[in-house]
Amino acid sequence: METENNASAKLPTILLATRNKHKTREIQTMLGEGVLVVDATQVEGLPEIEETGVTFEENSKLKAEGISRIIDGLVLADDSGLEVDALGREPGVYSARYAGPGCTDEMNTALVLEKTVGVPHADRTARFRCVLAVAEKGKTLAVFDGAVEGILATEVKGSGGFGYDPIFMPLGFDQTFGELSSEIKHTMSHRSRALAQFKEWWEGSKRKET
Repeated sequence: METENNASAKLPTILLATRNKHKTREIQTMLGEGVLVVDATQVEGLPEIEETGVTFEENSKLKAEGISRIIDGLVLADDSGLEVDALGREPGVYSARYAGPGCTDEMNTALVLEKTVGVPHADRTARFRCVLAVAEKGKTLAVFDGAVEGILATEVKGSGGFGYDPIFMPLGFDQTFGELSSEIKHTMSHRSRALAQFKEWWEGSKRKET
């Protein structure tokens, strides 16, 4: 796949199977200037791929394979979310819609906090998990899994990031992802860890082509 901007810049392009601009900006930043990341909002006519899987891997593969059957080139898809041990690893794959259809990040965050009222600090263990799938022509080429362990805060702290960032404190920090700078977050986040694996695979694939 190639865009007009990519044609002039001579950059390889990866389509990210999402309409979440936060994710697009974050992934572009993490992958750096050597690649152009575009998303589903920039390609006309791409369908919404229903997330019917029960695991992060299943959903990421569904999205990557579904979109790669329609367009040329590599398609990268992620499914990610928060796992809270005290809630039986909920919200998990339902992280984006935990509070119901049409819910906002704030509604989801409020529901998690409501369900964990009274849970002691030692039992508030949680993690962010991200599974990335890369596909081409309807076939998954590779899957990458990244996670970051932490503690669930008892209240919203910070306005940075998105999703559950303001209630998640990574291990070793007393600040949430909503309070930490993006530079610090990108060195340890679940998405950055999965992306590091993807980047290594992708660069290896390019070397094989040459």
